[in-house]
Amino acid sequence: MEDSREVMVRRINPGTKFKDFYSWPDEDLDKMESTLAIQQYIQQKIRADYTDIEGILELPLKVDVNVWNYEHLRQFCMQLNELCVMLQSVCSAETCNQMTATASWIFLCAVHKEPKECCAIDYIRHTLDGAASILNSNKYFPSRVNIKDSSVNKLPSTCRRVYRIFSHAFFHHKTIYNDFESRTMLCHRFDRWVKKFDLITPDLLIVPLDSDNTDNHSDNSDGDGYATLLNNSVIEAPNFKVRH
Repeated sequence: MEDSREVMVRRINPGTKFKDFYSWPDEDLDKMESTLAIQQYIQQKIRADYTDIEGILELPLKVDVNVWNYEHLRQFCMQLNELCVMLQSVCSAETCNQMTATASWIFLCAVHKEPKECCAIDYIRHTLDGAASILNSNKYFPSRVNIKDSSVNKLPSTCRRVYRIFSHAFFHHKTIYNDFESRTMLCHRFDRWVKKFDLITPDLLIVPLDSDNTDNHSDNSDGDGYATLLNNSVIEAPNFKVRH
């Protein structure tokens, strides 16, 4: 007797039009049989309604919180690549020769042997490349289903550096930031995520959101080291080591 059950193939074939991407029904997380199930589930929730921030961030039952946060950070970095591409049309070594957000701090790029100034667009590229290297490292994250406790400490520092991309875009390229944010709500989601899971202290989140007072943003350093105070030329003591 033949099995008449239809098998759903979830695959984007070569030549598929963009409007037909992901043209399959949603699937429950507990039915996803893949080491990439958490990533697929998060992306499914975003496609369903990117404005449903609480729904996207809600930790499912039986999912390890460290794996959940790891996969969300991967997703943020993937989506930020689009913002980086958009910024390249207006952000250059000539227009933004230093990585700044507010008028108080210059951020030094830590991917070099010795931390040094980079123009903003290079800093953004280096930050995303550095985050990808850490998140894809077999040393720190050898598994997508089980995150070592010792590797969890990599997440907050990576979050702080990634957040600077939002802050630079908001304070220096507002039109592009608004365009990107209106289509993704990514900064809103990032802000809610790091607060919900205590990954960045709220006083370091300087981009004003809808419910914030736009005149009272903080000029604090993000505590990640390698930030120079412009007014007093003070180098903040680093709290992490640069790998040579």
